[in-house]
Amino acid sequence: MSPQGHLYLVATPIGNLADLSERAVAGLRDADRILAEDTRRARKLLSHLGIKGKTVERLDRTVESRGVGRWLEQLALGETLAFVSDAGTPGVSDPSATLVAAAAGQGARITPLPGPCAVTAAVAAAGLGADRFRFLGFLPRKGNERREAIELLRQTEETAVIFEAPSRMTSSLAALARAMPARQAVIARELTKVHEELLRGSLSELQEQQAERSWQGELTVVLGPHVVDPNPRVDEPELDRRIADMLKGGARAKEIARALSLETGWPSREIYRRVSQRK
Repeated sequence: MSPQGHLYLVATPIGNLADLSERAVAGLRDADRILAEDTRRARKLLSHLGIKGKTVERLDRTVESRGVGRWLEQLALGETLAFVSDAGTPGVSDPSATLVAAAAGQGARITPLPGPCAVTAAVAAAGLGADRFRFLGFLPRKGNERREAIELLRQTEETAVIFEAPSRMTSSLAALARAMPARQAVIARELTKVHEELLRGSLSELQEQQAERSWQGELTVVLGPHVVDPNPRVDEPELDRRIADMLKGGARAKEIARALSLETGWPSREIYRRVSQRK
């Protein structure tokens, strides 16, 4: 073991156990202790691999927020730790960032053991373009944060990826379809598992087709690149008139940009620029 300790970040299967790499297995065997977002899943995986006698400790967001001091002490003593999230690549919409930053800060060796990742798997299978893409994790559940996240997606010109829980998928799909009805999308469900499914179409088509569906399983949504309407539904004088009316009514710049973009087909950034010039 290295004098300053060693932290493995182990990518684990998102469904199919055959996707676990030999390096990942070796890292789990080498570790003095396993840190896991879900200790039950981690123990099940270790049992499948025939790895026995490992100390498994919980490191979820709640635990991480309370501090990672004890694991830093173990690393300082030269221990080898391995972190696994529920599934997929650690740190991708999962805990571990605090631990990694602190461990690196005190000189520990950090080794990522790459492997399964729902984000990259979904982007590859979507076929919507991946020269650039933006990952936003799970949509906020409600309120202004949720509206702002959807607006950010709408303004994102490159491919965008989100996760969603089955219980919120119907409402989220409806909200996305209202905001960007023509945008092409792929819903990837249960990737690498027996019931893997890829649903393709515009957001409005998907929302209409799946409106009555009871969603189950792990869901990743890929939104294709945003294409600005080349033929806005109103001309510049009419756009400026509507901006002036909304300003007189006390609306804020962001509200005006969001509302008029949906109504007129003009990019919200351009509307926001015009509003700012008037102030």
